[in-house]
Formats: sequence, structure tokens, C-alpha cells
Amino acid sequence: MKRASILPKPSDTFAHASNPTDSGAAADSDTPNGNQRRQLVWQIVFATFFRLALNTARRFVYPFAPLLSRDLHVPLTAVTTLIAVNQTTSLLGLAAGPIADRWGSRNVMRAGMALLAVGMLICAIAPIYGFVLAGLVLTGLAKTVFDPAVQAFVGHRVPYARRGMAIGAIETAWAGSTLIGIPAMALVIDQFGLRWSFLVMAVLGAIGYVVLARVIPGSSEQATEAAKQPGLFSTLAQLIRIRPAAGMLGFAFWLCVGNDNLFVIFGVWLENDFGVSLIALGFSSSVIGAAELMGESITALWADRIGLKRSLVIGLILATGCYALLPLLGTTLPAALAGLFLIFLTFEFTVVCSFSVATELLPSARATMMAGVLAAAGLGRMIGALSGGIAWSQAGLWGVAAVSVVSTLLALICLLWGMRGRRSS
Repeated sequence: MKRASILPKPSDTFAHASNPTDSGAAADSDTPNGNQRRQLVWQIVFATFFRLALNTARRFVYPFAPLLSRDLHVPLTAVTTLIAVNQTTSLLGLAAGPIADRWGSRNVMRAGMALLAVGMLICAIAPIYGFVLAGLVLTGLAKTVFDPAVQAFVGHRVPYARRGMAIGAIETAWAGSTLIGIPAMALVIDQFGLRWSFLVMAVLGAIGYVVLARVIPGSSEQATEAAKQPGLFSTLAQLIRIRPAAGMLGFAFWLCVGNDNLFVIFGVWLENDFGVSLIALGFSSSVIGAAELMGESITALWADRIGLKRSLVIGLILATGCYALLPLLGTTLPAALAGLFLIFLTFEFTVVCSFSVATELLPSARATMMAGVLAAAGLGRMIGALSGGIAWSQAGLWGVAAVSVVSTLLALICLLWGMRGRRSS
């Protein structure tokens, strides 16, 4: 096999991404018709639901950080450290991506649900800091292996021209975690205590493990395609050697530094400055969820028409402006929530557009590409979780906003560097 068939030129990868009629993009998957289309819709619905459970388990620590600090009898910095450690599991996704390419998306998605069930069960059985840390690490690993597998599943079956809509639909699970999942967890915790919230997540993980085996088909074509690829380390090396892929990794890292830098402190900010209660804090997350859902919906409906890469640049510029305005808006609770809404709207729009572009950068190793993006994003979230606590303690909301602005601008630089030269190709 010629090297060119294994390692495409950087210009070629962006040529594929920018031209859906190109043979490389057109050959990704046949357009589903009739019964196949209905089956695909139901597969996406079930995958989205169980991804919502994963996202809720991963994210509900953020707004309830003050509560966890009190219930686990540890300082707030210990909870932000727990969040940061949880994010390190994203680095293990670098191995999960190639495994999904070779073993098939269904098997890896089910493994993610099993890890969720085990991790949350550990937290429910022993709700003390050490065991909660271990359980949340397993939960983070569950999301790390699940996400590239489900995105590769969509990328393998949905043509590029409609992939923005399909990825946008899958990504509603992210908004659903703050719009539905976290408020639901707030009610469970308020009525039954912290342990029951972990138990509910464990049960959903076990159900997902069983249901996905019946709903998601095997992927012999995906495994056959992956078998033509080089070994694990050679495949991962493409993420750095190919300029558009490397640019996407840098983009994902800095974008998530900026967002988690804010997300990790928004609960303590609202509680300290506005006296928000536990239930109100849980439901204030629905403002973020509504923003994320709108961002995902805009992506699904308009990003393909505007152009995915143009949408990425627009989203980054708007997000930078929203971070800069937040301290000015954070004088009253309604204005603070409006500021958070705008930030998460523009952030989510940018993220979902980037997923659609990333699925086409390495068409023969989509799960590997997505695992690399998610690993970079997870590393960025880890750094952001640490920087947010430091910036908050040293400079308050202004310091947090400044870090987020600089990080998002660096994401824009990385994106433009990766896209450079595509016109000449």
C-alpha cells in the first residue's frame, strides 16, 4: 500500500472537509434511505439519551462544588482538584480512539456505559472523598471512550453534507445535561441525599450497557477500513504530523481552557455574590443548558449553510467578546445569568461546528481523530479547572474573565494556523 493512502497530505484533508462532493467525502457512507434512515434516527436517539446520562454524571460536580465540599468534609480546592483529575482521563482517549476504529463503535460505547455504572456505584456505596475521586475517574473514562465512538458511528453513516445536523443532534446530550440532568440531580440530592444521585446514574449506566447491544449495529466495514491503517502509535502520530489535525488539537485545548476556567467557579460565584440556594443553583444550570441547546440547534440548522469553518471563526470571535463582557454584566443575578447564557451559546456553537469539521480531517481513522480532539479538550479542561480556582482566589471574576479571553484568542490562532494554505490546495 502506498504511503499516500495511509497518510494524506495536509492540504488534502482540508480539501475533503471543504468540498463535500469530493470523492473522499462522498464515499464516507451511502445516503440512507427508507428503513435505513428510520433505523439510523432511532440509533441516534438512543445514543443521545445515554450520552446525556454520561454528560450529567461528568458535569454535575461543577455547580454543586460547594455542596460536595461540605458533604465530603473537604475544602473547595479539593473539589476543584477532583474535577481536574477527572479531566485527565481524556488523555486515555488517545488509545480509545484507535480501539474504536478496530473493535467497532458499538463495543466501545457499551464499555463506556459499563464504566459509568461501576464508577457511580462506587460513589454510591462509599460517598467519601477517596472513593468519590475513584468513581468519578471511572466516569470520566466512560465518557472518554464513549464520545469518539459515537461520533465515529455518526461520521461513518451520515454523509458530510448532512453531518452538521447529525452531530448537532448528538450534541444535544451536552445541553441536556445542564437543561435536564443537573436540575434533576438537584431534586434527587435535595430529597434523598448525595448518595442517591450516584445510584441513579449507576442504574442508567447498566441499562445503557444492555440497550445499546440491541440498538447499535456492529460495524464490520469500520473494522475492515481500520485494519488497513498502520499501528496504534503510527496512527496517533498523524494527529501531529498533519497540520490541520494539529491545529484542531490546539484549538480544542485552548477553547476548553477558557470555558472550564469559568465553569468551575460559576457555582461558587452565584452562591457567594447572589446567595443562590441548592435548588436554585441546580435550576440556574438550565440557563446554561438552554444556551447550549440553542447553540447546538443553530449548528444543526445553519452551520452547513454558512460553512463549517466560517462558523468556527465567527463563534470564536463572539465567545471572546462574551467572556470580556461578563464582569460588566455580573452586577445582578439576571444580568449574570444572561452573560452565562451568551457565553455558553457561542461556546457550544463553536464546539459542535468543530466536531463536524474534525470528523473529516482523517476519514479513515475518525475515532482516532475525535479521540485526539477530546483528549486535547480534556487536557484543556483540566488546566482550566485549576486556573479557574487560582484566578478566582487571586483576582475574582475579572481575573477569570481575562484568562478565558486570552485562551479563546489562542484557540482562534491555532484554528487559523491549521486552516492556512487550504485555498491553494
